[in-house]
Amino acid sequence: MHAPEPAARPSRRACARRAAALLAALGLAAAVHAGAPDPARWRREAQAVTITRDDWGIAHVHGRSDADAVFGMAYAQAEDDFNRVETNYLNALGWLAQAEGESALWSDLRRRMFVDADELKRLYARSPAWLRRLMDAWADGLNGYLATHPDVHPRVIARFEPWMALSFTEGSIGGDIERASLRQLQAFYGRPGERVAFADAPPSWAEPTGSNGIAIAPKLTADGHALLLINPHTSFFFRSELQMSSDDGLDVYGAVTWGQFFVYQGFNEHAGWMHTSTGADAVDEFAETIVRKDGKLYYRYGRELRPVTVREIAVPYRAADGSMAQRRFTTYATHHGPVVRAADGKWIALALMNKPVEALQQSWLRTKASDYAGYMKVAGLKANSSNNTLFADDKGEIAYLHPQFIPRRDDRFDYTRPVDGSDPATDWHGLHALDELPHVLNPPNGWVFNTNDWPYAAAGPYSPRREDYPRYMDSVGENPRGLHAIRVLSGRRDFTLASLIDAAFDPYLPAFERQLPVLVADYDALPAGDPLKKKLAGPVALLRHWDYRWGIASMPTSLAVFWGDTLWDEVDKTDTAEGLSVYDIMAEKAGAQARLKALAEAVDRLERDFGSWGVPWGEINRFQRNDGAIVQRFDDARPSIPVPFVSSRWGSLASFGAHRWPGTKRYYGTSGNSFVAVVEFGPRVQARAITAGGESGHPESRHFDDEAERYTTGNLRAVYFWPEQLKGHTERVYHPGQ
Repeated sequence: MHAPEPAARPSRRACARRAAALLAALGLAAAVHAGAPDPARWRREAQAVTITRDDWGIAHVHGRSDADAVFGMAYAQAEDDFNRVETNYLNALGWLAQAEGESALWSDLRRRMFVDADELKRLYARSPAWLRRLMDAWADGLNGYLATHPDVHPRVIARFEPWMALSFTEGSIGGDIERASLRQLQAFYGRPGERVAFADAPPSWAEPTGSNGIAIAPKLTADGHALLLINPHTSFFFRSELQMSSDDGLDVYGAVTWGQFFVYQGFNEHAGWMHTSTGADAVDEFAETIVRKDGKLYYRYGRELRPVTVREIAVPYRAADGSMAQRRFTTYATHHGPVVRAADGKWIALALMNKPVEALQQSWLRTKASDYAGYMKVAGLKANSSNNTLFADDKGEIAYLHPQFIPRRDDRFDYTRPVDGSDPATDWHGLHALDELPHVLNPPNGWVFNTNDWPYAAAGPYSPRREDYPRYMDSVGENPRGLHAIRVLSGRRDFTLASLIDAAFDPYLPAFERQLPVLVADYDALPAGDPLKKKLAGPVALLRHWDYRWGIASMPTSLAVFWGDTLWDEVDKTDTAEGLSVYDIMAEKAGAQARLKALAEAVDRLERDFGSWGVPWGEINRFQRNDGAIVQRFDDARPSIPVPFVSSRWGSLASFGAHRWPGTKRYYGTSGNSFVAVVEFGPRVQARAITAGGESGHPESRHFDDEAERYTTGNLRAVYFWPEQLKGHTERVYHPGQ
């Protein structure tokens, strides 16, 4: 891999010529997009923005004001992958079926039951003036991009409106709304006899969602500076990496979910934050008792009957012949929320956070927080329902924070199941104060972490105590990555950026260290004449002496993953209702025959697909990026790169969610480590980072896959945060539209 020659900074005369071209291009905007906003405003905003592309294609956007920076970063994101920007808003607005047809009808209905365009317009009008300026600039940046790129054809959104930014405000993958099952939604609102188009559960190979975050105090670091690991596990290419700054004091770097105008996980000059998906329960189902009276619908609440809210929702969609059609739904809601399904003769209403203005404010304002106190002041908006946070700053403070939107509830009830909506005691009773939530600040052990596990291990022995909090503060418990994190953090006192990267890519697999000795004991107990005794002798010998660490050349990794995936598919997961994890079931309840049979099937599969049961893991597990499509297609005959790390299911901190695809024998990844950064908060912040594949979504770009090899080897590149770091590493400097 060769770094490009740095591009020369354009002269003032060249900039003037480009600016004139921009004026001409934007002057054609009205002809390109009917009803477009005033092009003169775009010209002014564009001239107030400078975009510097570094030699990895990453945009460093500077504006005179914060709004100018938002204009520029929206424009830069559209340059890199407008399709992903638009698709995120089609999802957020419930407009996806207008592009993709009836297959997206139910996800659109689900979204529209919670997100109403007219209400978002009213909220926009009532938003603080400073926030409206940012939303205006966001829409202008995207519309300015479309005006100057007539070859780009939006699937649906030919003109972005400022209020649309309120539809997608928190940045999480999926979000709380996706807790409502599309299958059950269709079963409730669909036509009689209509074929239900959705699976009951995600496929068994689905990668666990979540992320890793670690913060380390100065006393445990070689240079006496706090360190932060930012390691989201998302679908690949879900976020852009960029920097945005302004003369108003904004200067922030990190991962931005396509189409949003704030850095979701990242750092500024003084502080950094990493979000991990939480196990806290902030989304609840209420079982409503429905009563029909005088031709109207009511639901029971205490001693009274309350009228069910009835709302007609029209969902447009693209028909098979390409024309636009529409389907109308009569939807229902109670004061708990929209009705999303039925169960045991009750209608189930879903309650969740719906604070778009506050969520957008919190997401933006925390990027300007310079220390823990400032971050917590912003957290007081209580508009984060789905993320734990790991925090570090240049004062040496580190912290673990729980989501700030946690409803106060009666802990007698089990909110992991639908509760009786007719009993007022089950209602939410406001939100918990921030100091009532599990949290850790500057623990004596010197580190905090979260791997989507419970908060009761966040700081080892100095963690919050489980018995001090209601049950609904966590619904997931421990996980193998959490055990792994404790192992790599305990007893260390010399952390550097390099050693924190090593920890983030530590190859140990704790789930297999627990599972495989049980399997080996099963094998040893087999009678000498059992056919499996001979068949499995070699594979068991290989696993018996394994050190439980992944690697490209590791044959035990291949055998263990194939065995684990096979057994995972076959175990009876109904036991999880008894509080057992799937790992408990595999090790304790699956039975020796099931475990040995799964190994035999894994051996057969390896021999059938690869000619031997002894196959290096890198021959199987691959990274491939063939095109810019959101849903990728994979091909064993096309080039790919070996990946040493595995699914986080087995406790790998570095996650690579891969499996076989139609027509492939190899595993290809589509999720897991997507953006990884390590940050040191010294006198001048410094960082290293990597993004899966590359920054651009365009296959013809040199930045489509220029980070792929570094990504697969954990070879993080230097982040050019400071202007002087960009010297010699600049590819292009321009105003939007040039």
